[in-house]
Amino acid sequence: MKRVLITGMSGLIGGVLRRHLEELGDYELSALNRRPVEGGVKCTQADIANLDAIRPAFEGIDVVAHLAANLDLDSWKSQLSGNVIGTYNVYEASRLAGVKRVVFASSGATIRGFEFIPPYDAIAAGRYDEVPKHFPLITHEMVWPNDIYGSSKIWGESLGRHFSVNYDLSILCVRIGVVPKDNRPKEPRDFASYLSHRDVAQMFRRCIDAPDHLLYDVFMATSANKWGYRDLEHPRNILGYQPQDTADTFRQ
Repeated sequence: MKRVLITGMSGLIGGVLRRHLEELGDYELSALNRRPVEGGVKCTQADIANLDAIRPAFEGIDVVAHLAANLDLDSWKSQLSGNVIGTYNVYEASRLAGVKRVVFASSGATIRGFEFIPPYDAIAAGRYDEVPKHFPLITHEMVWPNDIYGSSKIWGESLGRHFSVNYDLSILCVRIGVVPKDNRPKEPRDFASYLSHRDVAQMFRRCIDAPDHLLYDVFMATSANKWGYRDLEHPRNILGYQPQDTADTFRQ
């Protein structure tokens, strides 16, 4: 069984991924979490900003799904601790323990700045009559953060390439779309960026199980939304990702 450590298991996506992997039954799960995790999963309680405190959680682990993050979007202090230092510590603890792969929870916030310009501004606002029939999709090779949080996620992606190139640690980065707690889109922009619970779990599982030779990559992750502007061909070609859901199911 593949030994998978999930950081931030008590969060929304951490819980979704845990349930998905438990249902499949092919994974031995453990958690690195600031709060206790119920249900019999081995849990190391520590803050990812403290390297010495988190290192024991990584011993004997094959793959880390790094989901822990600070969502205080414009607080530099919070982003520095949770998303800059914390991400470095997760990569470094993985390297020291001989972990094979880290799947890094990046974010669509890395490219959300494109929503300031046409036609993506109209898509995000739901003004579809202003959107041309054909327009370029935003790819995994593009960046335009609109806040400190998105910038911190670009740091995590870039740092991941450093660890991959210099230490042969596989780092796969997932630019997560909008994952609502109740699993349904609410705002106009959600209809472009919505990512269902089922699809986010599939994406992370495919990264966890990707071939060992895949040492570094970045993937957009949304469901199959009619007005989606983020390229899904790359994760489809590399990982076999096939979104099962669409935001358009929820249109009135």
